[in-house]
Amino acid sequence: MKLALYMPNFRDKISVDEIDALAETAEALDFDSIWTLDRVVVPESSDRVELAKSFGTMKEFPNALPVSSRGEFLQGPALIPYLAATTKKVRLGVSIIVTPFRAPAVMAAEVATWDQLSRGRINVGVGAGWMPEEFQAAGAAHIYPKRNKHVRETIEVMQGIWTNELFEYDGEFASFEKCGFGAKPVQKPRPPMYFSGLVNPELSAKRVATYGMDGWIGIMDTPEAIASWRASIKEELEKLGSGQSIDKLEISSMMPFEITKEATDQTPNGKLTPTMVGTAAQITDNLNAYKQAGMTMPMLWPPFSGTPTEKTIDDMKQLKEDIMPNVG
Repeated sequence: MKLALYMPNFRDKISVDEIDALAETAEALDFDSIWTLDRVVVPESSDRVELAKSFGTMKEFPNALPVSSRGEFLQGPALIPYLAATTKKVRLGVSIIVTPFRAPAVMAAEVATWDQLSRGRINVGVGAGWMPEEFQAAGAAHIYPKRNKHVRETIEVMQGIWTNELFEYDGEFASFEKCGFGAKPVQKPRPPMYFSGLVNPELSAKRVATYGMDGWIGIMDTPEAIASWRASIKEELEKLGSGQSIDKLEISSMMPFEITKEATDQTPNGKLTPTMVGTAAQITDNLNAYKQAGMTMPMLWPPFSGTPTEKTIDDMKQLKEDIMPNVG
């Protein structure tokens, strides 16, 4: 089982020094990867719990984000070139790039440069986004009803630009004559690609199979949910006859993470179950359950507030040195 750090760039207050310290720790502890969160805005209506949709469109959560509209969060994609320069071996990605906020060809060319800057350490997570207010602020309100099509076209453009000397494309959101886009990614034939699906296993499996993607990323899934998603994706892959094996896919989920002194209430409560917030013993048990369910890479998400970065660093060390030897 690999470990991934979900960098807490989305907070009311986060400093570059904290980003540095967390990245340095992840690398020193041989974490597989660091991922940043793509959040363009926090609408003021979120402060009043009046967003058009619940957080992530997940029924367990309110119509609000866990960060204030006046929060001083850092943009996720912009951090990747910085992290490429300040780290040496840990892999880097955005979980996930909300594709409708960027022109497909521009994003593809920039990711290729990220891979050059990192000497071949980029993972590419893509998804459709969910917040209408954010689409409006990003100048992409007209794409919202067709955002899943935008994801498909972006994947096609990315893969075409990365694997062809010259590439042309004719779609709804990208249409251009044969062009060269500069340096290709270091990784061949392309960087690993992950699809983020939160609702529909059939759709996720179709994306993974159609485009030969390398993994799936969920959010705050219990071990039971991971087992269900994995089984559903496996079934869909077999129906599609792509020949792609579920055993070759990275199965991940973004999960709040903190080691506590006192046991937490682990009563099953869907995505609200704090499976990675608890004592070392509780987290050990849950990681073993995740491994049994088929998760290959938990993506650990430090708390949005109330926990100093120094505590998160201590928790990362305890996880790697004391807990992981007892997993599996």
